[in-house]
Amino acid sequence: MRARLSAAAALSALLCASCVSPQGAPSSPPDPQAVTRGAYLAAAGDCQGCHTDLKGNGPALAGGRALKTQFGSFYAPNITFDKQAGIGTWSEEDFRRAMRSGKGAHGEFLYPAFPYVAFSGMTDQDISDLYAYLRAQPTSAQSSKANEVKFPFNMRPLLGFWRVLFFHPGTLQPVAGQTAEWNRGRYLAEAVAHCGECHTPRNPIGGLDNSRAYAGELHGPDGQKTPNITPGGKIGKWSVDDIAELLDSGMTPDGDYTGGEMATVVNGTAKLNSADRHAIAVYVKSLASHASAPAPAAAKPS
Repeated sequence: MRARLSAAAALSALLCASCVSPQGAPSSPPDPQAVTRGAYLAAAGDCQGCHTDLKGNGPALAGGRALKTQFGSFYAPNITFDKQAGIGTWSEEDFRRAMRSGKGAHGEFLYPAFPYVAFSGMTDQDISDLYAYLRAQPTSAQSSKANEVKFPFNMRPLLGFWRVLFFHPGTLQPVAGQTAEWNRGRYLAEAVAHCGECHTPRNPIGGLDNSRAYAGELHGPDGQKTPNITPGGKIGKWSVDDIAELLDSGMTPDGDYTGGEMATVVNGTAKLNSADRHAIAVYVKSLASHASAPAPAAAKPS
């Protein structure tokens, strides 16, 4: 009997070897300079746009916004530092693990509706500054909504297989031979602003089709079509300054203004300095050209 109990204890220890628990947030206030730097990154990454129920006039960063996909509806969680409803029990290491490794406070796999595939490329310093910014924001006791994910995608352990195929964690490294401006634009677009998460097509199980990076998604977030932003799309005729202007004011070269999700994104990129907007534009103009995917044929009347 004792041997069986020992074996059970050993098995339990083995199964829980990778389990973690939240370590707790620091009690001291965050460094004001880190908060300022983090606010800049939060604007670039549109944290407010995803984690605030803007349509419902919800509290800032308190979650509740639905992201509807072919796999079900994902609800952005409360990321204020409320200890019950938000991430107030998370240490900086807990936060870094979510951003860098796509794992929650207890080591569980996070759904890639949270774009950790992109955020993994952020530097340790930037992740630390973003953590400081979130700590400094007003808290909210609004509870996070449970995701409504279709079977079998609601079986979270299956994400392990998805991660093997599509997730390659690690800080985004500069590309040798490219200018500092180009590398800065790449870092902001790829890691912080996670542009590819919306503008790159996905395969049937939700992995990014990087062979057609930035070529537009016919069935993007909330069912919206996202445009091709490679030189093979309409934007191919735009100049670097045209793209930088869009990121500042939302205005296109023909005098129109962007709407939908991109309008929310521009609310953030407008807070960036002109050098960073220009760097993003330089990077976008350098993307490999892809033709836009044809729109699906309309069903013939019966």
